[in-house]
Amino acid sequence: MSNNPTPLSSRERIDYMDLLRGIAIFGILIANLRWFSLYSPQVSGWFTFGEIDRIVHLLQGVFIESKFYTIFSILFGWGIALQINRSKKDDASTAAFLRRRLWFMMLLGGLHMFFIWEGDIVFLYGLVGFVLVALRNYSNRTLLTTGILLLLSPVLLYLLKMSWPWVNYPSDYLYSLGEKVYQHFGWIDQDTSRTGVLSESTTIMSNIKITLADAPYRFAYLFAVSRIPKVLGAMLIGFYIGRTNLYSEMMKHKKVVFRATIVGLIVFVPLNYWLEGVLKNDTAYYQRQIEGLYYTIADSLVVFPLALAYMTSLALLFEKKWIQTILNPVLAVGKTAFSNYVFQSIIGIILFYGVGFGLAQQFGPLAWTITAVIIFGFQIILSNLWLKYFRFGPLEWIWRSLTYRKIQPLKLAKD
Repeated sequence: MSNNPTPLSSRERIDYMDLLRGIAIFGILIANLRWFSLYSPQVSGWFTFGEIDRIVHLLQGVFIESKFYTIFSILFGWGIALQINRSKKDDASTAAFLRRRLWFMMLLGGLHMFFIWEGDIVFLYGLVGFVLVALRNYSNRTLLTTGILLLLSPVLLYLLKMSWPWVNYPSDYLYSLGEKVYQHFGWIDQDTSRTGVLSESTTIMSNIKITLADAPYRFAYLFAVSRIPKVLGAMLIGFYIGRTNLYSEMMKHKKVVFRATIVGLIVFVPLNYWLEGVLKNDTAYYQRQIEGLYYTIADSLVVFPLALAYMTSLALLFEKKWIQTILNPVLAVGKTAFSNYVFQSIIGIILFYGVGFGLAQQFGPLAWTITAVIIFGFQIILSNLWLKYFRFGPLEWIWRSLTYRKIQPLKLAKD
C-alpha cells in the first residue's frame, strides 16, 4: 500500500459531514430530553437514581452540553460554503437562492418553535444564516478572525452587563413579555405554571399555548447566555473550513491530526470537567457576579476546542474501513437530520407530557440517557428504511420544494 496521501473525494467528505450531523443529532437529543422530562434534582421519580444521576448529569455537562450544537453550527457554515462552491450561477443569484432557502428554513423552524417545542434551534440558525450569507465574500483571514472573536465575545458582553445592566435589556424585555403571555392565558408565571400544565393537561391546545408562552423566554435565554454570537462564530469557522477545503488538506497529514486530537482530548476534557463541576453556578451567572464572569471566560475557551477534538476524532476513525461499516447506518440520520430533529420533539412530548404517557419528572439523567439511546437506535433503523425508497426526509423534501418553488421528486427511481 502506498504511503502517499490521496485527495479525499467529494463523496467521502459528504459522508463524513452526514456522520457528524447524525452524531450531533444524538448529542442534541440527550441534552433536550433533560428539558422534555421536566427534570428537577429536588424531585424523586420512578426512574431517578440519586447519586448515580448526579454523576451522569455532570458527565453530560462535560461531554455533551454545548458541544453538539457547536458541531451543528460548524456544519451549517460548512454546508453553505459547499453550496456556493458547487453553484454554477453568479454570486447574486446564488445569494438570492441561499436567502430563499433560509427564509423557508425559518418558516419551518418557526412552526416547530411556536407550535411543537420552544427549544427549537432551526429558526435561530436560519436567522443567523442571513448574516453569514452577507459576510460570504470577505477574505478567509477576516472570516476566521471574526469567527474567533465572536466565540470570545460573550466575555466582553458579560463584562458590559456587569457594569451596565441596560446592555441586557433585550433579555429582560423578552422575559417580561413571556410573563405577560402567561398571564394572558390565565397562568401565574412560567416557574409555577409550566410543569403543572404540561404534565397534567391532556389537550394539545394547552401544549401549544405553553409553547407560545415559552417562546419569548427562549429568546430571552439566547440573549442572556450570548448564544447568538457563539453560533455565528462557529458558522463562520465552518464556512472557512468549507471554502478552503481544510478538511481534505487536513486529512493528508493524519499523524499531525492524530497528535493534535490526543492533546486536545487530554487538555480539554479535564478543563470541561472543571468548567461544569467547579465553576458552574447558575445563580451567580444570572446575577452577574464575578463567579459568572469566571465561568464565561472558561466556557469561551474550553468548549469549542473539545467540539473540534470530537470532529477530528471522528474524521480519523472514519478513515478505518471496519469503523465505516459500523458507523455507516448513522449517515441516514444525518441525511434526514431536520426530520429526525423534529421527530425527537414529538417523541419527547408523547413520552413526558400529559397528552401522551405523562412521565414528566419521573426520569433522571441515567433514564433519559438510556431512552435517548433507544430513540436514536429506532431513528437509525427508520431513516435507513426511509432512504431505501425516498430521496429526502419528509421535512427536507418540503423545505427543498419550497426553496425551488416546485414540487421535487421524492420517490427513488426504480431500477
